[in-house]
Amino acid sequence: MNGRLPALSVFLGALLGPASSAAQGGPALVVVDRDDDDADGVPDGEQARVPSSPELLALRAPRGASQAPAAIPEGLRLLVDGSPVQPGSAIPAGARRVELQAVRAGRSEIALFGRTLPISAFEVRAIDGAGTRIDMARSHASLQRTPPDRLGDDPFGNLDDPDAIRLLVIGAAEDLPLTVDVHSAAPSGRAIDRLPSVPLGHVACPPDVPAGLVCGSTRPLRIVADDIDRNHPMIADRSVKGEVGGALVVALPDGPKLQMIRIAGPRSSPLGPLGRTRARLRILMVRPRAGGPPPMGGDDSGALAIARAEVERANALWGACGVSFGPPEELDISFVDPPRPHLLAIGCDHGLPASGGAIRVRVDGHEVTAAIRPRMRPDAAARAVAAAIGAAGFSVRLSDNPAIGAGAFGTTDVLVRRPGGAPAAIEPPASGALSTDPTLTACIGAVELEDGLQHFSDTDAIAGTVEERALIKAFDDGDPATIDVVMVPSFAGGGRIGESFIFADGGAIRNTIIEDRAGLRADRASFALSHELGHVLLDEPGHPDDFGVDTPTRLMDADAANSSAYGPRRLTVDECARAIRQSGAAEPRLGRQSGAAEPRLGRQSGASEPRPGTQSGAADPRPGTQSGAADPRLGKQSGAAEQRPGRQSGAADPRLGKQSGASEPRPGEPPPRGAQGDRAGDAAASPPGAPGFRPSGPVPLLAPWPLAPLGRER
Repeated sequence: MNGRLPALSVFLGALLGPASSAAQGGPALVVVDRDDDDADGVPDGEQARVPSSPELLALRAPRGASQAPAAIPEGLRLLVDGSPVQPGSAIPAGARRVELQAVRAGRSEIALFGRTLPISAFEVRAIDGAGTRIDMARSHASLQRTPPDRLGDDPFGNLDDPDAIRLLVIGAAEDLPLTVDVHSAAPSGRAIDRLPSVPLGHVACPPDVPAGLVCGSTRPLRIVADDIDRNHPMIADRSVKGEVGGALVVALPDGPKLQMIRIAGPRSSPLGPLGRTRARLRILMVRPRAGGPPPMGGDDSGALAIARAEVERANALWGACGVSFGPPEELDISFVDPPRPHLLAIGCDHGLPASGGAIRVRVDGHEVTAAIRPRMRPDAAARAVAAAIGAAGFSVRLSDNPAIGAGAFGTTDVLVRRPGGAPAAIEPPASGALSTDPTLTACIGAVELEDGLQHFSDTDAIAGTVEERALIKAFDDGDPATIDVVMVPSFAGGGRIGESFIFADGGAIRNTIIEDRAGLRADRASFALSHELGHVLLDEPGHPDDFGVDTPTRLMDADAANSSAYGPRRLTVDECARAIRQSGAAEPRLGRQSGAAEPRLGRQSGASEPRPGTQSGAADPRPGTQSGAADPRLGKQSGAAEQRPGRQSGAADPRLGKQSGASEPRPGEPPPRGAQGDRAGDAAASPPGAPGFRPSGPVPLLAPWPLAPLGRER
């Protein structure tokens, strides 16, 4: 067969070239065209107009050949300029393209141009682990979600692997090849990997195969995310690297393309088949000091390469759910200096009510004093402070934080900018304390990264530390559909490599990740960014092993650190479905493109990860509390806060907040004592360039990303 198959085309410069005419001698061999080269969801063999493709057999009329009507047998379509010709119709004299397309396996003859041409068509099918046929146009392949495992006694039999694919080749016995090549391509058309000379074993044909044809099958093939899976000795000879949005391409050994199937999310889930979705990241590389080097990489180009590689790893792992974060070369990456002290935290952390006194600060050298009445809560006191600062000619925004585990009430951050939009400089008064109130404290949010970023603990995970809030709120872009990734040199005190702030707890900071260079050094032992993205997309502060079975192969495991194929890199189909439910589009469209509904309203929390090999947090988790894993073996650690119904002080106005600036009392709560008159947040208009405030309501982070023809990705 290999010597007689027409040169249909070459893929990626070797498999996707122009089709040639039939070979001389013996029947012309063509492949049944059931894939979807133009990515419209319709098999090419059913389309009313077919673009030129490798599977079509080009025909050229000999000089003086008859244009008499063609006799077209069942199982073949004659295409003239891409459109099927009905049996008995003549071929127009001016036709530019005359091609044969096979739609069913078997041998036949076609009478054309005054002669009879013998044809032998063979078919390539994709079969899942349960033995069910996968439609190459209307369905898709998926990346492997299970660790390497041995095959059973029958290497061509069914197996309990929802992602494995067998390739079944059907045709006349004398025309079937002994082996096929399996290639993988990126959405851009770039070649990723090749599995050469995959043997075909004789198997029984499915019931719908006509009598007289035979079937050959590959062993179950695994489409894997990276070299670690690809090269595991147990499955190396049946694994090929792939990418969501790309394709698995079947070809003859060192020869032309036969068929392909696209790669997307799981074919079966609680939401149905999952297609491809995309989340957008905004990466901020924060220098340790103004004008200093980047937080990692030595120089800006090195830091860019590191950030892109980290996102590429996240694409590989989250591809198991059909999720992509876009091409690494298109990432939105900025290098920024630590912000000047522009945030004043009223109540600091514990949010005690006022006893009476004053709060005094200098803003760009201007002394500002705000009187604080007894029994004022931090949010009411913050509005008094904001009014005083606004009266001095500055722009003020307020951001209410939830009450932390050990707090009385939520604190409020006062963010101050100059009329032109640049952050103002907040300093202590020339003499005396910031707050003269015995109980209500005030803290200036200073970001000093040379000694490490002060990170949250289980107690204050829901709000973050004052330093974290000052850093994150300084650079908020107001876009609720992006995930902010803040990369810093290090966390203070060690034992931490990443943190995340999620939507579920209703806090002021959400959909934000902080990672340090230790997390990058951990690389594929921990997949720090991929893990933290899991907290955000799943909208879940905890880990599956916090209160359940410890499964160290799962990406969201709390304490696994292992760079092998059995390390923390797997996502379950339920986690895939949850990510779509929590972070997907409001109207689910299942199939090739899937979005999901029902983002959960509620609490916001931050999850944190210590360095591998360390352990922190409570060893005795209490019901109603998210806390650290009790097993002190390895050390990713969740720093989630205790649920305290009725004591959340997140944004009450749902229009104002990823960095949420609520200016109204919480529903069901009386106005704070002493909160009189106009809202202090209205003291000055927000200037151009002021930080945005993301909506508190659910905003999809995952958008459907339709598949495009290979090489035509936008």
